[in-house]
Amino acid sequence: MSNNVNLPESADIVMIGAGIMSATLSTVLKELEPSLKIVIVEALGDCAQESSDGWNNAGTGHAANCEMNYTPARADGTVDISKALEVNTEFDLSRQLWSYLVKKGAIPDPQAFIHPCPHMSFVWGKDNVAYLRERFKEMSAHHCYHGMEYSEDPKQIEEWAPLIMEGRTSDDPVAATRIITGSDVDYGALTHLLIKQFSAQPDASVHYFKHVDDLKRAADGSWRVDLKDTKTHERQSLTAKFVFIGAGGGALELLQKSDIPEGHGYGGFPVSGIWLRCDVDSISERHHAKVYGKAPHGSPPMSVPHLDTRVIGGKKSVLFGPYAGFSTRFLKHGSLTDLFRSVRPGNILPMLDVAKDNWQLSEYLISQVLQSAKDQFEMLRQFYPNAKTPDWTTAVAGQRVQIIKPGTEKEGVLEFGTELIASGDKSLAALLGASPGASTAAFIALEVLQKCFADKLTDDGWLPRLKTIIPTYGVDLKTDADTCREIRKSTAATLNLEFI
Repeated sequence: MSNNVNLPESADIVMIGAGIMSATLSTVLKELEPSLKIVIVEALGDCAQESSDGWNNAGTGHAANCEMNYTPARADGTVDISKALEVNTEFDLSRQLWSYLVKKGAIPDPQAFIHPCPHMSFVWGKDNVAYLRERFKEMSAHHCYHGMEYSEDPKQIEEWAPLIMEGRTSDDPVAATRIITGSDVDYGALTHLLIKQFSAQPDASVHYFKHVDDLKRAADGSWRVDLKDTKTHERQSLTAKFVFIGAGGGALELLQKSDIPEGHGYGGFPVSGIWLRCDVDSISERHHAKVYGKAPHGSPPMSVPHLDTRVIGGKKSVLFGPYAGFSTRFLKHGSLTDLFRSVRPGNILPMLDVAKDNWQLSEYLISQVLQSAKDQFEMLRQFYPNAKTPDWTTAVAGQRVQIIKPGTEKEGVLEFGTELIASGDKSLAALLGASPGASTAAFIALEVLQKCFADKLTDDGWLPRLKTIIPTYGVDLKTDADTCREIRKSTAATLNLEFI
């Protein structure tokens, strides 16, 4: 745990929330300008207790290798991989930042948070096999997916992932893709490492048990951040030139309190998740992959079923899920009134519009909430036919708040990704949304720099330093195959990942 004494009266930058996002942005800003006075405030007693915690997210190192929701089929049967390529190359930025920190010695051992793990897509049924075949054709032709393998041979797939094929009695055709350059990331462990190296620096502090009650703009354009100490109930405040709201599901309410015009009309729809978790060594030792299936029709991206190798706290486990649930809380440690408090005159119409247009999502969530434990286990058996109930326990994942934003053609649009909202004067930024979240933390940090610190990104400012941290900054890895291959080889060597 980091220092928790003497909350300063002022800072250059205040980060609200001590999750992966604030930890990443603070790290990057301190590298670019060590003299910045940065304060992180967190309502809970430690960092990474909400969605960044290892058990609260998929930890896939989302590189859009296996997640089929990033590669929709077009009407003519071809597959659109444009979104997958965006996410794929955004993860490269995270790998570059982590490699920089490992080489510098700021993170002593990459194995404390990242492990090589093949990423697989697995489907059954004639139509799904035809889709995956077409998807593989598109992806394997692109340099970003160099080394991707495809098979419709049950024996080959069983070699890749024995658990998903053993005991499978159906005659349905099956297909799988595999890419061995994938990874498993413990974002909870990574956040702790980032916070530790951050708070060891001058003018860098982390303060726990500090709940932000309000944000008010001062006459000089700075922000007054009002806090309550959740242990002593003492009220405190500090002023900052720049505020970043990286509070997960709690970011929406704080954005509303900031009252910046850019945040008007935004709402949120909470979705909770439930995992089935297996810690039996004889099972986890036989499964070395993240195996993603196809999402049920109308479901949110976080509900794509997958059977995952996870390494958390040095122990290997297998995770299956998530099953979507519903709670009116915006955070796992939040209040049941979160959703109702978020409804404002400005976002009622967007929220109602989204409700009207997304009956499939509503029906899906209701069906998930009503599922019995037996139903949930049957879904696991579709992926792992020989699964036995006593080997698995239920674990509650983190809360996700899907964004509802004001639309141009419609009143409201349900946004499944993440969205960075910045004030016009560049003094405040808030991050809303969920997947792919943690995996693209470095990309989001760069987005904050571009939106709010563009005047510093010059050749005589932060740019040379930034290119030391992120060597491919300004290069499009989707089109520059040589640079893409070169940087992946380099970061794989530093992080002990596979490279082909």
